[in-house]
Amino acid sequence: MFSNYLIGLREGLEASLVVCILIAYLVKTDRRDALRPIWTGIGVALALALGFGCALEFGSQELTFEAQEALGGSLSILAVGLVTWMVFWMRRTARHLKAELHGKLDAALRMGTGALVATAFLAVGREGLETALFVWASVRAAGDGSPRPLVGAALGIVTAIVLGWLFYRGALRINLARFFTWTGGLLVVVAAGVLAYGVHDLQEARWLPGLGNRAFDISDTVDPSSWYGTLLKGIFNFQPDPTVVQVTVWLLYLVPTLALFLAPVGFASGKGKVKAPDEQGSRPSKAPQA
Repeated sequence: MFSNYLIGLREGLEASLVVCILIAYLVKTDRRDALRPIWTGIGVALALALGFGCALEFGSQELTFEAQEALGGSLSILAVGLVTWMVFWMRRTARHLKAELHGKLDAALRMGTGALVATAFLAVGREGLETALFVWASVRAAGDGSPRPLVGAALGIVTAIVLGWLFYRGALRINLARFFTWTGGLLVVVAAGVLAYGVHDLQEARWLPGLGNRAFDISDTVDPSSWYGTLLKGIFNFQPDPTVVQVTVWLLYLVPTLALFLAPVGFASGKGKVKAPDEQGSRPSKAPQA
């Protein structure tokens, strides 16, 4: 549940910051007439993400067992790739996100309503599709049939929406560089577990060999049904009897990816802090610094 909460919080906060920056800029420049197309684009993006998640869940149920495992494994690996790209992209561009969005919004304002809808749709839609795919893969990896992973993701998204509103109202400040570094590092660990589970799916689909070749088996020591076994499974997708291929892929992904992600990039102290956005003719606060 915690891993899915983290996914929902991280992706939801990115989307909330994007929405906050777009709306604050329009209010500041006295272009409130452009708010409706922005909300339309956001609504379409959310509907697409929900539809994509439903298609993954219900569409896969009509497949044979081996086809389900092949699809699940392939999409799990794709989800890991997208999340890895996302955490590195945000780490690199967090300080310049506001300027980038302002530039796109200025261009969209010159082009008209359709461009505004497309700008909001593309800005939020990517986060929504990534969230739907990674949550689906994580729920499959949990494999206990309980609604807790979905509840965790929903709580994370709700928390992100509340934080986004507080940023906009100027009631909260946060060092985004530090936040995205910590959550990004945790997501890399979660993604390593999803990757290992995706490899196991491909082994069960007979796309990869070595299903019966176990690296170790500590089921007698770590009971998967115990509270700590459930906790390890929920957070890290821990498996007490992984295959050699799973452990190898897990290590080959986790060690270099985490080392690269945690390498210094020169964030200066305080540059990533979020401040409240300006409002035309009101508080002299600043727009969210991404």
